[in-house]
Amino acid sequence: MIKAFIFDMDGVIIDSEPLHFQTDKMVLRDLGHDIADGELTCFVGVTNPNMWAELIKRYKLDSTVEELMELQSKYKNELFGQGKLQAISGIPELIDDLKGRGIYIGLASSSSREFIEMVLKGLHIYHNFDAVISGEEVENSKPAPDIFLKAAEVLKVAPAECIVLEDSGNGVKAAKAAGMKCIAFNNPNSGNQDLTLADITVGTLENLKYLDIQEN
Repeated sequence: MIKAFIFDMDGVIIDSEPLHFQTDKMVLRDLGHDIADGELTCFVGVTNPNMWAELIKRYKLDSTVEELMELQSKYKNELFGQGKLQAISGIPELIDDLKGRGIYIGLASSSSREFIEMVLKGLHIYHNFDAVISGEEVENSKPAPDIFLKAAEVLKVAPAECIVLEDSGNGVKAAKAAGMKCIAFNNPNSGNQDLTLADITVGTLENLKYLDIQEN
């Protein structure tokens, strides 16, 4: 029996991946490198430290992970602060459906806790979550299962009693490695993601109900 529903955030709760791509490109452009969105899609769902460590090696950057993250944070605050945050269609209704059925609600995002709290509080939905786990709080980034196992531990439920909603190949792999069911949201703004391991793949989050998930 499913007792908990765990959300990813970027590309699932908010359609933020295009802005993340933009900030990453701005950082690299400052250092004299141009990178296409396609080269960044493999990092969707991966923590910032892991992404920048790989890009430092790939482009032989004379910067530390911390320096790049600081510059990225500056650009991110500028871009995300320009407009009002808006949830992806269907998310508020799905949360209401889960709450009404007494299902625990968790969030497991590779983003920083600071950014997670900015988004959830900006959308006025932070209070709905029984557990919020950041990628900063686990040893291994997605596609390792650490973050989902941590969420289940905080929620005090078994992994087999959890459903995960993800938009990235890395996130789907992490959820399945954790022994959880996984719904993949095929968000075109998240780039070309391999979602084949998911139990269910959907093209919209509108009218996604808990009973539909429970029956699969």
